[in-house]
Amino acid sequence: MDDPHEPDQRFTLANERTLLAWIRTALALDATGLGVIRFAPELGPSWGREVTGTALVLLGAAAAAVGYGRWSRMDRALRSGGPPPSPAALRLLAYSLATLSLLTVLLFAGRQLLGGS
Repeated sequence: MDDPHEPDQRFTLANERTLLAWIRTALALDATGLGVIRFAPELGPSWGREVTGTALVLLGAAAAAVGYGRWSRMDRALRSGGPPPSPAALRLLAYSLATLSLLTVLLFAGRQLLGGS
């Protein structure tokens, strides 16, 4: 007889695939951030490129942490039959990346938009 607390393996494997997607996203953010720091043209002020790249790397770290935390909470929920975890961290991460993207566009548009020469 099946253990009522052991989730269907399909759900467990889907949860693991989701974690791997978070890890790939984190790696992509890290690589992009490092690429921006090393290879991007100046983004507005002299510090724009470094700040943008560093923010991307930090978002990569946050994505890895959020992904693991969500995997862990989902695993507990699957095993206990409880509700899935709140998507609040996902919203925060998405809004952070959207804000960074908009700021990068403004920086990339040039110093004129920021009042520089």
